[in-house]
Amino acid sequence: MQQQSNRFFFNVDWVTILIYMALCIIGCVSIYASVYDPARPMDFSFATIYGKQLYFVIAGLVVGFSILLFDAKFFSVFAPIIYGVTMILLLVVLGVGRNVGGNQAWIPIGSFRLQPSEFAKFGTALLLARYISTFNVKLNSLRPIMICAAIIVLPMALIMLQPDAGSTLVFLSFMFPLYREGLPGYLLIIFWGMVLLFILNLFLSPALLIGGILALGGLFIYYNRKRQQKIISIAVITLISVGYLFVAKFLFNNVLQPHQRARIELILGLKTDNKGVGYNVIQSKIAIGAGQFKGRGYLEGTQTKFGYVPAKSTDFIFSTIGEEWGFIGCFVVIGLYVFLLLRIINIAERQRSAFSRVYGYCVACIIFFHVFINIGMAIGIMPVIGIPLPFISYGGSSLWSFTILLFIFLKLDSNRMGFI
Repeated sequence: MQQQSNRFFFNVDWVTILIYMALCIIGCVSIYASVYDPARPMDFSFATIYGKQLYFVIAGLVVGFSILLFDAKFFSVFAPIIYGVTMILLLVVLGVGRNVGGNQAWIPIGSFRLQPSEFAKFGTALLLARYISTFNVKLNSLRPIMICAAIIVLPMALIMLQPDAGSTLVFLSFMFPLYREGLPGYLLIIFWGMVLLFILNLFLSPALLIGGILALGGLFIYYNRKRQQKIISIAVITLISVGYLFVAKFLFNNVLQPHQRARIELILGLKTDNKGVGYNVIQSKIAIGAGQFKGRGYLEGTQTKFGYVPAKSTDFIFSTIGEEWGFIGCFVVIGLYVFLLLRIINIAERQRSAFSRVYGYCVACIIFFHVFINIGMAIGIMPVIGIPLPFISYGGSSLWSFTILLFIFLKLDSNRMGFI
């Protein structure tokens, strides 16, 4: 028993846990500052959001350390069941979920609201890792690529029905762990080509864009005129690209919500709206800029204190950090995330198990996507799609899902010498 206890304490990566706890503390402190009320300075009851967040953090630690007591093989064996449960929750929320801000994404449980899309992330990561490791698949043929795509697309489709475009886009981050496991590079090129075509579709007229694609396709065909197989491939890609333009335009005009279209147009410079959808970003940038190098001081942020920055404890929590702690505070927070991500990748590379390695890369990519998009939203270089800053933004579902995501990986790593 003593030997097992020692193994538990010495094999767990405590550096990663300390980074996790530091980010959680920064989150609690920042949320307190974002909604600070001098009339109720020390009310840490469940009636205040900073009081709730404190309880969420304590519960998260209990859940995290409980995960470390599991048998590491549990997560591989039960990955399909965990994935299935999260998919069922995504179906349930469509029927009984509460609509908040235009998204039917929360299941009310008393005074608490559960967001299944957050938990679907680690469920998807586990099943991807299970499939790739169990069958020792090579991601250079169509069948395994399609199976991996199906695992990822199913939760994306269910979340899009809510509709929650921000959470849906997070699942695109799973492409990068697949690339690490052998997904052909040309598929990533195709993906980014589709993103580029989507953006150009908003700037240029359809006739000009179609003409450009056909001309480019014709040029490639001319230079490969003696290679029949390549001519057929180029012709197919050209036709698919033209068809994609119409599909992308339809999705933009009919699937995305009006406020989501407006945010994309705003970030691309297609429109200016200082009082509408652009207001949040403008106030966030003012708050971060006002912090300058050292910040205005804790609880001294006027932009956040007087409510100029909307969603200041959730989507725009980084603006609170920037205003009160300045460049130094922003540098520390970003530095912690960079250290955490490098640590996770380094741990993933030392795994003896393909399951643990794939899962570790999934963890790193999900956290990176959230951090990059959320901070990008706050400083005005990314569209506002409403995804939280990991471990810092207010929200129990978000905090617990990231905690489970990370601590499962820490458990797998702690048992790496015996889990093959």
